[in-house]
Amino acid sequence: MRILVAGLAEAGRGAPAAQVQAAADLYLKHRWKAPRRYGAVAPLAFVLADSKADSLDPVEMQTLAVELEAGLFPGRPNSERGAGQVCLLTFEGDEAAVLRFASLSQASLASLIAGRGYAGPPGHVQVITADEIRAVPSAASEAVIDETLQAALRLTTPAQDAPVAGGSGATARPAPSTFATKPAARAAPEKPKAPPPPATGWWGLYHPPSESFVGAVIGLRADLSAPRPTEDAALLTRDLTSLNDAQAAFAHPSFQKGAGDTGMLFVPFSFWNLTNPASQEAYKRRLSRYPLDMQTRLGASVYDTPREPSLGLLGQIRAFLQPHFAFIDLNITEPNFPVGTLPGDLATSITLSLPEDDLRARVEAIGQFAAAQGAYRAKGVRQGVAGLRDPRELEACRAAGLRFVSGPAISELMASPIGAAPAQGLPLKVA
Repeated sequence: MRILVAGLAEAGRGAPAAQVQAAADLYLKHRWKAPRRYGAVAPLAFVLADSKADSLDPVEMQTLAVELEAGLFPGRPNSERGAGQVCLLTFEGDEAAVLRFASLSQASLASLIAGRGYAGPPGHVQVITADEIRAVPSAASEAVIDETLQAALRLTTPAQDAPVAGGSGATARPAPSTFATKPAARAAPEKPKAPPPPATGWWGLYHPPSESFVGAVIGLRADLSAPRPTEDAALLTRDLTSLNDAQAAFAHPSFQKGAGDTGMLFVPFSFWNLTNPASQEAYKRRLSRYPLDMQTRLGASVYDTPREPSLGLLGQIRAFLQPHFAFIDLNITEPNFPVGTLPGDLATSITLSLPEDDLRARVEAIGQFAAAQGAYRAKGVRQGVAGLRDPRELEACRAAGLRFVSGPAISELMASPIGAAPAQGLPLKVA
């Protein structure tokens, strides 16, 4: 892995390479734990080994780029991105190829980043920044065709129509030591591959008493097939993906056209990442791009909220989120959450995510959560339930008087937020 940083010299830093090296080494020490191994083999060059994986996880590497950038350029405005950007180049290959990559010059690295390859052994190369992950060719032969050869092929006269000297009209064959006099027929262009499905989608936020949708919650498609990761770095990357995709949805013309009926729109934040200064900086850069006129409809869903959170941490989280969001939702997994101990102004709502358990246990959790409605009303805090996957869970919420629900039992994971609208005609799965 090679690290390139643009803008440190302009920022007036002393010994920038040593500073970046130390920051990366500290990150790897805490995140790249045994049995995985790593070592510095050159300035800003590390060899990473993981006997349990076939390839590096680019998402994990992107988190390193995010955290290094936030630490090296704290408080930098988003408009100054080009003057302070961390770029990682990862190379996967055999040992000799990896060591050759570790010794490449800056010019060779620039050639790789530009997609022109380099003259060394082949391998799998990826360019990773806080904003993108893209694979680039490692070999120059994969990237560009020599322009001289192209010119020679264009200028050479086709020989298959030339008669053999002294022959009877048979076509000549080119000498093996020269260019073929007619370029091989080009293969038909491949049909473009269908784009992969988007990483995120929107769950409808349903209000049973009025039989209507009152907003939407962005979610990741990966959660439909696998458990959510638990590591802070992976959660930060997921949150940044959701924030980016939500911003793209807000900017879409069709969304702007109906912006008056969008209802509440919730995006996710990890409780523990909101307490980490580097992660806060990554969140802040994304939020700086959000249109100010959206604030009155936006909600922050803070997941992994512990059963007895520190009031000091909750106050810090609220102060960080409040300038950008009209609604702050604490997402909990404990139905007996002690809401009575919380000041009423720390959150506008608390949402129970149902446990990954059988139907009986999930319905019981709904009942326990609903039993505290008096305490929630006294605090002026709304209650919601997320992750409904069975019609009987919705009926339990109805019977208990819970007012905000979402999940696969309510709607599909949709391509765009449906906004506030009557349920009739929308993809409500159960009435």
